[in-house]
Amino acid sequence: MAQEVRYDKSHHAGATPDARIANRLRNSGGEEADHVIQKGSGPTRTFTNIHNPGSARQHGRAEGGPDINGNRRGDM
Repeated sequence: MAQEVRYDKSHHAGATPDARIANRLRNSGGEEADHVIQKGSGPTRTFTNIHNPGSARQHGRAEGGPDINGNRRGDM
């Protein structure tokens, strides 16, 4: 006897099997990453999310003054 498979239309991942599979295979931590590396393309693919350290990030506008070569910087 065949059993009917029903999907909850209000499920957060989607109402179809394809939507749920796509939700499970997405990158779960790379939206705020500085660089994302994907290895593979199938269900065994992996994502590497690289976050630059805080010292490598620029927060806000660059300050004026000379750089190490004596050139002005921050003229925006």
